[in-house]
Amino acid sequence: MIKVILCDDHALIRRGIRDTLSDASDIEVIGEAGDYGELRSLMRQPGIECDVLVLDINMPGRSGLDVLHVLKDEGSPVKVLIVSMYPEDQYAIRSLRAGAFGYVNKGGDPQLLVQAVRTVAQGRKYVTPEIAQMLVESLTAPVTEQAHQKLSDRELQTLVMIASGKRLSDIAEELMLSPKTVSVYRARVLEKLGLANNSELTVYAIRNGLVES
Repeated sequence: MIKVILCDDHALIRRGIRDTLSDASDIEVIGEAGDYGELRSLMRQPGIECDVLVLDINMPGRSGLDVLHVLKDEGSPVKVLIVSMYPEDQYAIRSLRAGAFGYVNKGGDPQLLVQAVRTVAQGRKYVTPEIAQMLVESLTAPVTEQAHQKLSDRELQTLVMIASGKRLSDIAEELMLSPKTVSVYRARVLEKLGLANNSELTVYAIRNGLVES
């Protein structure tokens, strides 16, 4: 039996994922968490042994990418499958580099999620044909990165949230950071992308498919 923990800040989405996985006779959802704090508490409970962590990339406080880095630094044996509303071309390769075993879009076929959990549980990487193509292109194409690919995970997260219309105070609250820290991230993003203000930042994000127009 494959034992799975779900971590997503939206209860309805967790329920949908749980129902999908519960239909598979070889998969058991043994716990759920809405953020990193709940996840840590859950994974520290006696008797909790998880094979696969199904993890959302966009959560309050520590993002899914942050959690990946923490688990990697701790040498955790848990295999992580990232599920996200963001398209593969924005976060898939970044997630795999951070230690994820697979990446699935929430809007895809639910049966792909079941297949992905089974693949990851076997210790194999799960990638869609689209991600596989991106990986091939990243290996064979000339070494030219888009400017936002040079951003840190937190800087990219700040960029996306600003471009989505969120105020710095809202971002600070959601990420559990001080407004000053978020302002520093914003300044770094503007500097690295060669932009002057939030309007230019939003245009850049839309043009590069980081947010929907």
